[in-house]
Amino acid sequence: MGEYSKALSSLERSLEIQKITLHSNHPDLATSYNNIASVYYNMGEYLKALSSYERSLEIRKVALPSNHPDLATSYNNIASVYYNMGEYLKALTYYERSLEIFKIALPPNHPLLGASYNNIGMVFDNMGEYSKALSSYERSLEIRKIALPSNHPDLATFPIPKKRQR
Repeated sequence: MGEYSKALSSLERSLEIQKITLHSNHPDLATSYNNIASVYYNMGEYLKALSSYERSLEIRKVALPSNHPDLATSYNNIASVYYNMGEYLKALTYYERSLEIFKIALPPNHPLLGASYNNIGMVFDNMGEYSKALSSYERSLEIRKIALPSNHPDLATFPIPKKRQR
């Protein structure tokens, strides 16, 4: 399972030093909480990941402008945890908030917008909302066709809503 315990130890030690040297809402603290959460997420420790992602978001809300892409990333990360926990309505709320910010902060055909539409499509797919899933997947593909080179792996597979697979 990788070197997760070593990574956590190093990240937590770094966070403790940052807490001493930086003010309580410094963006670097948010990044550290985000990194710790990512390790927990990769370990499947979703509740611990959620706690650290939420702390990161709290700091970013204070430290950054309301349309900063790092805020969108925080919302996306929290959504991913909820998605993996099967809490699709919560995941959808956070993915949609992430997308709203990315639409403001990024160019209209940025790959992260394509990824956001794909994430929303996955949630709709798992909720049985197949037409909404397909619409989101199609928007994702439109953006990715513009934003990515034609041989990019994200263009090689196109999700098909579960109902259409049968």
